[in-house]
Amino acid sequence: MVIKVFLATSSGSTAIKKKQQDVVGFLEALKVDYTQLDIACNEENRKWMRQNVPEEKKPSNGIPLPPQIFNEESYCGDYETFFDAKEDNSVYAFLGLAPPPGSKEALQADKEEHIVENGTHTEETNEEETQDDSIDVPEADRNGDAHGDEDETEEGEGREEEAGAELGGSEATEGGEDEEPEDTGHAEEDEEQEEEDLRSEEEEELQQLEEEEDADIDEEGEYLVETQEEEAE
Repeated sequence: MVIKVFLATSSGSTAIKKKQQDVVGFLEALKVDYTQLDIACNEENRKWMRQNVPEEKKPSNGIPLPPQIFNEESYCGDYETFFDAKEDNSVYAFLGLAPPPGSKEALQADKEEHIVENGTHTEETNEEETQDDSIDVPEADRNGDAHGDEDETEEGEGREEEAGAELGGSEATEGGEDEEPEDTGHAEEDEEQEEEDLRSEEEEELQQLEEEEDADIDEEGEYLVETQEEEAE
């Protein structure tokens, strides 16, 4: 595989000359085998270059300017795409060549490959775990003995509550039987007290009535005495 670089050795454009020197100098630094093809002195080279540059890669006027880079018959790109590949440490990929062992591009490719392998392995593991989790397992089989122990515990607690309720009911009944005489005695004392209170109230009312009657009688007697004295006068 031969890398072809189409140049214009007699170009009057300083920008084009700098771009050509940049491409050639970088390929020599990487020790990449390449061939320079001059389009200024060779009409066939110029026609071949213009015909094999893809239409979408040609400028608006339809005339591609050097430098243009090919790998045999395959188009690699112009200076702008070469510069981007150089910045990304992917010149070998840009040229369609395998990076040499130990180069930055080779190390980066190995790292990306390792990440892809680990990611694929992780996805497969996650899929297997998801499949295992998706299998329906009866609840009784999942819980096992723990589920049975919970049922036995609940039954035992229910029996203890029932026994406690029975004991509480019997104690309440016995306590009620013992307290009945006390309640009866208190009731009788309350009734006697009420009767005494009523008697005392009646006596007080009678006494007040008697006092009022005595007062009325006294007033009438005084009135009669006064009347008689007035008549006598």
